[in-house]
Amino acid sequence: MSLKNLEGLNFQLSEEHIAVKDAARDFAQNDLLPGVIERDIHVKFPKEEAKKMGELGFMGMMVDAKYGGSGMDTLSYVLAMEEICKVDASAGVIMSVNNSLVCYGLAAYGSEEQKVRFLTPLASGQVIGAFCLSEPEAGSDATSQRTTAEDKGDHYLLNGTKNWITNGDSSSICLVMAQTNPELKHKGINCLIVEKGTPGFAIGNKEDKMGIRASDTHSLMFSDVKVPKENRIGAEGFGFKFAMSTLNGGRIGIAAQALGIAAGAFDLSVKYAKERKTFGKPIAEHQAIQFKLAEMRTKIEAARWMVYKAARDKDSGNDYVESAAMAKYYASEVAMWATTEAVQIHGGYGYVREFHVERMMRDAKITQIYEGTTEIQKMVIAREILK
Repeated sequence: MSLKNLEGLNFQLSEEHIAVKDAARDFAQNDLLPGVIERDIHVKFPKEEAKKMGELGFMGMMVDAKYGGSGMDTLSYVLAMEEICKVDASAGVIMSVNNSLVCYGLAAYGSEEQKVRFLTPLASGQVIGAFCLSEPEAGSDATSQRTTAEDKGDHYLLNGTKNWITNGDSSSICLVMAQTNPELKHKGINCLIVEKGTPGFAIGNKEDKMGIRASDTHSLMFSDVKVPKENRIGAEGFGFKFAMSTLNGGRIGIAAQALGIAAGAFDLSVKYAKERKTFGKPIAEHQAIQFKLAEMRTKIEAARWMVYKAARDKDSGNDYVESAAMAKYYASEVAMWATTEAVQIHGGYGYVREFHVERMMRDAKITQIYEGTTEIQKMVIAREILK
């Protein structure tokens, strides 16, 4: 890390940042918390809650206001994600995909026509988007796209299957990576905007997941789907670069999600430790619990600084590939560890739904997997060190 990247490293929050954080906290406590356990049990998508996220400006936070967004910086987005994920990581990942992957990709690389037609309803929360990269045999290996987009002159003919698609059923607009020129390998991949309801576009069954159960995850199938050429993002063969650039920003969103999960579990653990009594006194007075809380707080604070640093790098126009990967790697590790400790502090109560921490532990695991596994993040970091 160069000294230049440390210049001005000050996370003093502005009044606007504090207002965003407070608004997200109020929404999480008042709107998300009351039904969060029921949505987890019944695998119920938070339709009304997602709609309100759009009304509050949380679905297109970094998009210019002229395209329906909130026009805020990445740090504001991270602050909101953290507060929302303290309560409901499922709502958080819905918000993250729409912001970090779909809206960001269109805002950064879409044509003016695409921004007006597709970005505006996405950023304003009128509709939800999905990012379609993973396939049955191409998860982390984005170069091995078997979904094809055959060039037919004025349109592409799209065929293939995408797996593990967040917002798969609830989305109206999908960004789909597909191979057009196999002989060019990754340089032959395109990103196409595909609208729900297009003939030949089918949605598979909802995945029955361990965690983030309220977010809908589906396979998407494309059978001779006709996609107009004007729905291609960027030049011919730009799809791979588009996906990699978009995923770099996506790591910041998932890092913020992991941070929120860890921080939420910590807050509940402190509250429980003060209330729960053993041997005639609150367990918070036992040194073993104090050591756990101290270590949790320290690691979460370190993760927070790494997430904020990645956000600041992106806002400052610095190269944020390394800091985003580091934040995602470390925050997800802390989330898994801290939620496990939270269950331990709660004892038997931590193993039942009503105390929330067992759900947080299940939710935390996915942060080590999507947007690239922990091992992928280490590869990205190493590549940045050695290049």
